[in-house]
Amino acid sequence: MSQRTAVLVATILGSAIVFLDGTIVNVALDSIGRELPTIFVARLEGLTYVNSAYFVVLSALLILAGALNDFFGRRRMFRIGLAGFGVASVGCGLAPTMELLIAARIVQAAFGAVLVPGSLSIITAVFEGEERGRAIGLWAAGTSATSIVGPLLGGFLVQSVSWRAAFLINVPLIAIALWATAKVPESRDTDARGHFDWLGAGVIAIGVGGLAFGATRGQERAWQDPIAWAALGIGAVAIISVPILMLTRARPLVPPSLFGSRNFTVVNLSTFVIYGALYVTLAFQPLFLQGTLGYSPVAAGAVGIPIALMLTFLSTPAGQFSARFGPRLFMTIGPIVMAVGLLWLARIPAGSEPWRADPADPATLVPPGSTLIDVVLGLVVFGLGISMLVAPLTTALMSSIPVRNAGLGSAINNAVSRVGSPLVSAVLFIAITATFYPTLAGLVPGLDVNDPELRQQVQPLTSTPEGTDPALVEGARQASTDAFHLAMLVAAGLLVAGAAMNAVGIRNPPRERPRAEGAEGATPVG
Repeated sequence: MSQRTAVLVATILGSAIVFLDGTIVNVALDSIGRELPTIFVARLEGLTYVNSAYFVVLSALLILAGALNDFFGRRRMFRIGLAGFGVASVGCGLAPTMELLIAARIVQAAFGAVLVPGSLSIITAVFEGEERGRAIGLWAAGTSATSIVGPLLGGFLVQSVSWRAAFLINVPLIAIALWATAKVPESRDTDARGHFDWLGAGVIAIGVGGLAFGATRGQERAWQDPIAWAALGIGAVAIISVPILMLTRARPLVPPSLFGSRNFTVVNLSTFVIYGALYVTLAFQPLFLQGTLGYSPVAAGAVGIPIALMLTFLSTPAGQFSARFGPRLFMTIGPIVMAVGLLWLARIPAGSEPWRADPADPATLVPPGSTLIDVVLGLVVFGLGISMLVAPLTTALMSSIPVRNAGLGSAINNAVSRVGSPLVSAVLFIAITATFYPTLAGLVPGLDVNDPELRQQVQPLTSTPEGTDPALVEGARQASTDAFHLAMLVAAGLLVAGAAMNAVGIRNPPRERPRAEGAEGATPVG
């Protein structure tokens, strides 16, 4: 295996397992709740923590981990991340109680935070020019497709083996990645010696973690929880104080010069809105298909396969062409095409025939025509847009900063997407909830939509309990469909806004620019 192939194998697998474990666990939660005993936490609360603890800790530590990659050496930190993630995955797979599973998930997230920025910083240090664009395209194809296929793979493992297999599958993948790192050259920021800004790292972790935790908990508790609001407030104060630290400390964790790059700033701004729209789509769509239209879990996961296939086959040429011709065109057209796909999804009728695919019954594996027309066609267009966007956006990001700051720059962008996504989702969920109940009241005469018991049983995008009055079931179905349409329209608007930011703000680099300014700070060290 050549050095470049080894770099791609290690970095793609290293990032893929982090993204995989962010999505695969969703389909395992029901089985985990039935099988695992609890000691301290209530069962439902424990299941919430299994999912949210991973997301919050990963988000909080990304920027710190990216800076540590640059400071201590990218290969060294990447191997530590792989080993730690592997041990934590075994801990998840063997956990005897809910509490120990939550603890193992927190450890997973901490080491996963090292892998995500580490993978891109290694690619940036090893590859140059058009080769870098192709490598980032391959990385984007592998990691993005993994995120989308995760629920389908998780459903298969849970149904065929056990929920524990959803975690233990990481072990052979990590073994291959560790083997490949033997040929990965070491690189680091040679200017960063003798000092690390732990204060700045702590403040940023509190800020990002507070916003992520507050948005997640607020949405889970219908924004009735004071802890969620307190976390958002603490996070906001911490984030506001970051620029002060950047300007007053001798060697801040995040140097102000990074935001002196126009492309770096614009990419992060557009990432916030574009990935917010992407997250809303990928989060709300399976809820709507299963809870409102009656799709089976396997079917709800299978409709995402076209997106994964297009990411797999189109991301690499998109990255290569963006490196050759500049990323602006792709970063403008991609979100617009995504928006067209969402506009198509915003016309799914409430009476669309559900696809109830069941692996045990081959006759059900062929989707009905309504699925192909109403759902799959829109997702194909949406997937085409994603494939045009992801690799060029990542290439523009990594080409806009000195290679010595590759880990930090990658981590900042990833943190922006991970904080922006739940914030956008939370705001939009409040909006659709505010419209769902008035719509329901208009569809079911005499219904008291302010009744707390009713609101507990009937919620947007979810199924109604068995035995519910048929008129209420039909009304909830139509109101949920209208709510989903609103979500898709707002997400499409965000995508168009992101496209406009990129069209106006992104500057294509000169054709012949083998390495970003400042690359001398990233000389190999072993």
